[in-house]
Amino acid sequence: MRLLKTLTLAFALPLVSVLPAQAAEGAVQTAPLEAATAHLDGADLSLFWGIPFVGILLSIALMPLLLPRLWHHNFGKVAVFWALAFAIPFAAVEGIDIAGYELLHTLLLDYLPFLILIFTLFVVSGGILVSGNLIGTPNTNLSLLAFGTVIASLVGTTGASMLLIRPLLRANQERKTKVHVFVFFIFLVSNIGGSLTPLGDPPLFIGYLQGVDFGWTVEHMFGPMMLMSVVLLAVFYLIDSIAWRREGLPMPEEESRQIRIQGGHNILYLAGVVGVVLTTGPWEPEWSLHIWHLSFPLDSLVRDVALIAIAAMSLKSTRRSIRVENAFTWTPIQEVAILFLAIFLTMIPALAILRSGTDGALAGLAHFVTGPDGNPIPAAYFWLTGALSSFLDNAPTYLVFFNLAGGDPEILMGPLATTLAAISAGAVFMGANTYIGNAPNFMVKSICEEQGIRMPSFFGYMAWSLVCLGPLFIVLTFLFFHPA
Repeated sequence: MRLLKTLTLAFALPLVSVLPAQAAEGAVQTAPLEAATAHLDGADLSLFWGIPFVGILLSIALMPLLLPRLWHHNFGKVAVFWALAFAIPFAAVEGIDIAGYELLHTLLLDYLPFLILIFTLFVVSGGILVSGNLIGTPNTNLSLLAFGTVIASLVGTTGASMLLIRPLLRANQERKTKVHVFVFFIFLVSNIGGSLTPLGDPPLFIGYLQGVDFGWTVEHMFGPMMLMSVVLLAVFYLIDSIAWRREGLPMPEEESRQIRIQGGHNILYLAGVVGVVLTTGPWEPEWSLHIWHLSFPLDSLVRDVALIAIAAMSLKSTRRSIRVENAFTWTPIQEVAILFLAIFLTMIPALAILRSGTDGALAGLAHFVTGPDGNPIPAAYFWLTGALSSFLDNAPTYLVFFNLAGGDPEILMGPLATTLAAISAGAVFMGANTYIGNAPNFMVKSICEEQGIRMPSFFGYMAWSLVCLGPLFIVLTFLFFHPA
């Protein structure tokens, strides 16, 4: 409840501060105020501004290995240190107006909506208790991963991950060799499964808001998604079968598996989350609220208030015993909230440099994705979008390359369809490369570790993704994104 109150307060304070001014004027302003202040010009930024971002990434990667005790008790202080290491010099060099705008824009318009969404999904899914006599055999695990891969495009990768991770944990609680189960869960349910619809993953929803047809994503991502999913499920089944035999575990007797669902009303709340996101996304109201130089569109405000309301109703209407039996705690969402706050802030200059295209310090990347004839190179877009989405927030990364490829949805869905598919696949699939590539990755890791499972380190997980996903990405390149 404390976290919910904090989120509610953080969201409500801007409204409290702006409503009297609007009332005094007699109407809500509709003219954008962002034009009143200068924006950050990525063309003027040096790559040295990326040091705090690299610092927080290396801290997440190395400190749990080298200084586990210090990290466990002080990761929040480390995150704040890197955030301030960026924010203070940034304000000193760029000035209060530019720095204040960029920091507040990121906090209130990017980070806070992101946190509210995953917080709501975390709360709602934590109120659904799936119990029964499931045993983590290779067949059972394969079925759960396949089911999660399918529903991820319907309820989102975060929703599917939070819904199924606890049943998977309970089914495998007696297994000794089980880390691979959750690694492949991250690959499939937390990432690849969300590639068929704009509901599945934030980058595809960004494309939907830019004008990409809902059905276009299903049609053009179906082939790459099926190849990735079928091969990974087959590899998983092979690995899990070998691990099962090595443990000397007998196959359970054939009997009907009984599954009991408690807190089922939260499934309606989960559908409500999907409905809220889907209906407010295409909505373009004329009214918006303004605070200083920031504009808060009415659709975003309605969406965030509705999501907080759904989370509150779930907390209120779900028996406490269900969450206790579900091993529900606030630790995973708190860890994600703190670490991703530092990540969102410190990646401001990196995204600004990328947006500056050929005028910025990373101009070579813009040239890398364009051929001598001026046409985009789909394979280059796939690998570059994916590589950056492995470490940066994949939604703005998708948008950067969407615009770099021309930004016209009709052209990108038509003559440049292969390029758009490459951008989409890179942003979604390669979010599985690291724990921070997609928010559900880190949440799954945190929940597993809270249950006593020793998950791979940051680089250990990257070794898994390099071995399991790397060859598939090469195959995808030649099958789908390489010119004939």
